[in-house]
Amino acid sequence: MACNSDFVQYIADQCSGAGEIVTKKMFGDYAIYCDGKFFGLICDDCFYLKPTEAVRGLLRQVILRPPYEGAKDYFHIVDVDDHDYLSSLVRETCRHLPEPKKRKRPVK
Repeated sequence: MACNSDFVQYIADQCSGAGEIVTKKMFGDYAIYCDGKFFGLICDDCFYLKPTEAVRGLLRQVILRPPYEGAKDYFHIVDVDDHDYLSSLVRETCRHLPEPKKRKRPVK
C-alpha cells in the first residue's frame, strides 16, 4: 500500500521545526531527511523514526516495528499531531546519527 501524499506533507510540516525537511519517494513509500541527514521513513501512512537510545527516553510510547517486510525495527511514532514533540524527536535523533557520507561523482 502506498502513502497518501497529503499525509507525507503533513509529517514533513510537523517535523519542520527541526530543520530543512525533505522527503524522497521510493517504491511507493518515502524516506525523510533533515538538513540532508536520513532520519526516518513514511510507509503505508505511518511515520517511523530511526531508533537511537537518546530518543527512546523522550518517546511517549515506545513501539518498535519494521516499516516494511524485511526491514530492521524503527520507532513507530503514533502521536504525529504535536509539532513541537515531533520536531524535538527529529532534532535529537539527528544529533545522534552519523553525518551522511559524501558521495563521489562519477568521472565522465
